[in-house]
Amino acid sequence: MCGIVGLFLKDKTLEPRLGEMLTEMLITMTDRGPDSAGIAVYGTDRDGQAKLTLQAADPGQFEGLADEIGQEVGADIAQRVIDTHAVLNLPKDKLSAARQAIKRLRPDIRVMSAGDIIEIYKEVGLPEDVAKRFAIPKLTGSHGIGHTRMATESAVTTLGAHPFSTGSDQCLVHNGSLSNHNALRRQLAREGVSVETENDTEVAAAYLTWKMQQGHTLGEALEAGLGDLDGFYTFVVGTKDGFGVVRDPIACKPAVMAETDQYVAFGSEYRALVNLPGIEDARVWEPEPATVYFWSH
Repeated sequence: MCGIVGLFLKDKTLEPRLGEMLTEMLITMTDRGPDSAGIAVYGTDRDGQAKLTLQAADPGQFEGLADEIGQEVGADIAQRVIDTHAVLNLPKDKLSAARQAIKRLRPDIRVMSAGDIIEIYKEVGLPEDVAKRFAIPKLTGSHGIGHTRMATESAVTTLGAHPFSTGSDQCLVHNGSLSNHNALRRQLAREGVSVETENDTEVAAAYLTWKMQQGHTLGEALEAGLGDLDGFYTFVVGTKDGFGVVRDPIACKPAVMAETDQYVAFGSEYRALVNLPGIEDARVWEPEPATVYFWSH
């Protein structure tokens, strides 16, 4: 099952409503995946600054963390704690060192995302409950993707929830199943690409990151995946500039898209899109099998 939503805003006047619209879309998909939910939001770029979104089972672990990391890497770091997550704002050139410091100082804290503008929030629970915990309707940004999960191949845990982020400002959500993810996991490990969970979706995300590290564009990486990723799937992939969509050659998982002068929207079902502004005048279509779609700012 699982439900996917995505929203790419062309009209900047809608950016203050991004979190609100994504949340409503995701809640509509609750019965496709009631065990966990997550949203990735792409906000405003700040010159010289980066973000780390962290998760901890015990939010008390965030106490004093920014100051300790700042002392380790020699930089001022701002910290914003939201329930079980925290967002650190820090200089871009300190991002790698900060991640290493977190491993030393708080090994139980997990990095949800890293990059210039991405924030990922995900937890076990119904989409409506997860959205309330992290005040997602109040988030602003230019685009974002969300996922509500029905676990079929791994346990119901925060780590198993989507989106998965394996590269700077990159994330992926997935509806379907990969049959060769264990072989790909071993191949990626030989290439030095780490996959932390048992979820096949993280393998797909890491595969795309690896391809782009080799110099491929996202579109080229998605095209290559049509040959290398064996299974049935719909992927929605977020990057700093936009988002992409691809379905496997059989395309048995449901998907629908809508485009207006104000936005491009994706949903596992049309009902996720019905409350978007101007949907009655949108061009609505089902993405073709084995076809890469991408929109960017």
